[in-house]
Amino acid sequence: MKDLKTKWQNETRKKLVGKTIKHVRYMSDGEMEDFMWYRNPVVITFTDGTILVPQSDDEGNDGGSMMYIKNNKADIIPTL
Repeated sequence: MKDLKTKWQNETRKKLVGKTIKHVRYMSDGEMEDFMWYRNPVVITFTDGTILVPQSDDEGNDGGSMMYIKNNKADIIPTL
């Protein structure tokens, strides 16, 4: 399990560390229809064009919420 966690941490770091957020919005109705989702997740766009969208599971069955933590205080970015 530790090796798997380390692998995914390293892969995720390669993808996200150093990126700069350009824009944050909720997914449009048309995008939700394209994905066949009922919950409306936040869409994070980075300056290099990369997009980050939370989903409810690994299969992409629906949009999901994201936990946001700053100064040891947790908050939620909800799905709508």
